[in-house]
Amino acid sequence: MSTKHALCNAHHLRELQSFIEAKEPWSKKMKKVLLCMHKYRQAFTEEIPKLKLKRLEEMYDKILDEGLAYHLKRREQFPCGGRTIRKRYYGHNLVLRLKNFRGDVLRFLYNPAVPFTNNQAEQDIRMMKLKQKISGGFRTTKGADVFIQIRTFLSTARKQKWDIFEVLANAIKGQIILPVHAD
Repeated sequence: MSTKHALCNAHHLRELQSFIEAKEPWSKKMKKVLLCMHKYRQAFTEEIPKLKLKRLEEMYDKILDEGLAYHLKRREQFPCGGRTIRKRYYGHNLVLRLKNFRGDVLRFLYNPAVPFTNNQAEQDIRMMKLKQKISGGFRTTKGADVFIQIRTFLSTARKQKWDIFEVLANAIKGQIILPVHAD
């Protein structure tokens, strides 16, 4: 089984929101098309019909072209030791990332097993970071290991859509259920 990388679209949506507030016209359209794609992925549990997929891809590419054109007009020239360089704005970098890593950005669209965001992974580590901030860390390495094991166990149970109370009760009794792996 090969693993492919996917970029987190929640991060893209947050970046796009900042460019919407900065009045970059392409950003509002891109946010809408990404959210539209997400709705299609939720509506079609298997493969999205080819025509709809093609239309979504065309809209995505058209908006990227608008974003590139917008930023190519905005680039300022600065003298730099006998030559001229052109400064890129942050929005330009986002457009280039969305274009250059198109497959990674849209992977959720082609593969139903790939989530739209990686928020779950971030949420899984958030409690550890919070514990470090509040109490300054763990007193012992063993305490940290136990904490991680419990958090991992509960996170897996949640992802498997198991009843948390039942899983905890069974774990206390020594009856641990192993997760099902989708291959």
